Amino acid sequence: MEEKFVSPVYRVARVPFSKIQSNTYNPNVMAPPEMELLKCSILEDGYTMPIVCYYIEESDRYEIVDGFHRYKVMESCEIIWEREKGFLPVTIIDKPLSNRMASTIRHNRARGVHSVELMVSIVGKLAESGVTDQWIIENIGMDKDEILRLKQISGLASLFIGKEFSSSWESGDEEGV
Repeated sequence: MEEKFVSPVYRVARVPFSKIQSNTYNPNVMAPPEMELLKCSILEDGYTMPIVCYYIEESDRYEIVDGFHRYKVMESCEIIWEREKGFLPVTIIDKPLSNRMASTIRHNRARGVHSVELMVSIVGKLAESGVTDQWIIENIGMDKDEILRLKQISGLASLFIGKEFSSSWESGDEEGV
């Protein structure tokens, strides 16, 4: 009888952090602002995506295929460690090294990038709903300049209501004025 394929996500395991290890081939790096945003996401929402691992039977350890930064967040954040009691959600794939390397790259590249148009729309909707720029900074991981650029792109004057701006020049006694 033919065995039917079942996606790994339907078999999430609760694995002790101490049994999980990074791989040696992941080319993905995360800038500090995005790492802070990931930490904020895990603090606010919990782990919503499992770490993808390969189980190494000889050492009874799990090698990360995807999810290294989620793993690092737990390692560096005591609040998350305590809340999760030192366990991470893990799915297991059973593939040779070359296929795991390809999986890592596919996972990394499949995340994509954000569309500027959609980000303009999101920032506009948040601003129009009364959310402050500070809230956007803290919850979406943007800096002030990025928020300003997205608001400028939108061209909606209403997004600037109630904001203070410095003068680009001072009128007065300067020569030639």
